[in-house]
Amino acid sequence: MADSVVLPVIDLSSSDRISTAKSIRQACMEYGFFYLVNHGVEEELLENVFDESRKFFSLPLEEKMKLARKDNVGFAPIYAENLDSSTTSKGDLKETFHIGPLEGEESHLNLWPSKEILPCWRFSMEKYYKKVLSTGERLSTLIALALNLEDDFFKKTGALDKPYGFLRLLHYPGLNAAAAGEIEEEEEVVVYGASAHSDYGMITLLATDGVPGLQDRCVRKNISSHGLGRMAFIVNLGDMMERWTNCLFRSTLHRVMPTGKERYSMAFFLDPNPDCMVECLKSCCSESSPPRFPPVRSGDYLRDRITAAYSYS
Repeated sequence: MADSVVLPVIDLSSSDRISTAKSIRQACMEYGFFYLVNHGVEEELLENVFDESRKFFSLPLEEKMKLARKDNVGFAPIYAENLDSSTTSKGDLKETFHIGPLEGEESHLNLWPSKEILPCWRFSMEKYYKKVLSTGERLSTLIALALNLEDDFFKKTGALDKPYGFLRLLHYPGLNAAAAGEIEEEEEVVVYGASAHSDYGMITLLATDGVPGLQDRCVRKNISSHGLGRMAFIVNLGDMMERWTNCLFRSTLHRVMPTGKERYSMAFFLDPNPDCMVECLKSCCSESSPPRFPPVRSGDYLRDRITAAYSYS
């Protein structure tokens, strides 16, 4: 098992916003990851949502497939996604369920389990979604300060006036592929829970059940809560933030390696308004350091990356 990387801890409840912003700046430049504590999501709610997630993934496959992925929401079975097409893997050893925006023109696209089967599921997920969205919006003001911008920069410039949030429930079965009967043992195939990738959007807030497996791909070290408990979110930055900052803030490659243990996690992706044009901030480029990326419409970039991850299967 790889060693663990020790990441900075950011306290979202701190009254010293300037000092907190400086700590975030350092973490984003060095790692692209940090722990977030006192984020406002109650422990009881977090435990409840993990419990509801386990209930869904324990359903028979044919029941889960009634909510099969469509329009980027719903259920995707094991091997449906491959986050790194350069590998020899037949797909990632995980199953997922996506919940998209709860408001706006896309809210009707969400798929929900039957109340007869999981009576509290939708209520619990919607409550958690709204809580983590609020946490992400609060965090975005500190990230703006960390970039020497006004704290409402991302909202007033249109990136988060209509935030595009997705909640991704993940279940890693804890089986190796050969044991599951999916791959012949003699085949030389590397199996990943989630193959190496960077996140596509702006900010990711990850809650885990404490089972290890998440690794920084560059240094091949585990990322865990380091005694902070399941109440600490693991936060990482996505490609949009790297593009905005001209690589000042890192969108770090990471992966999930199977450990033989069943693992659950929940990732909340706080992404910009799909119509937002993401281009290098003026404060992050100069004549000697010109923009490394062309401007891109957020919705187009996200669509292309997501399509590529699922087209493999």
